[in-house]
Amino acid sequence: MSLISFHRFLIATAIVFCFGFAIWELMTWWASGELGALMLGGTFIALGGVLTFYLVRLRRFLGADTDSRSGQVPGTR
Repeated sequence: MSLISFHRFLIATAIVFCFGFAIWELMTWWASGELGALMLGGTFIALGGVLTFYLVRLRRFLGADTDSRSGQVPGTR
């Protein structure tokens, strides 16, 4: 397993954890009305979204996403 594949696996695991924990906290908020549970649920939804964005764009973050004709990263000069 390459280092990038392992990194993708860890990020995917973190995404599942974030969304799972967010659901748990939002269910706690629904049952008890605690403001802290609502804030944690929202925070972990946001973190899961950011990690999902990162996973989808990982090749670009690592600089491996190049235009095959010019050899440049798209969006740069």
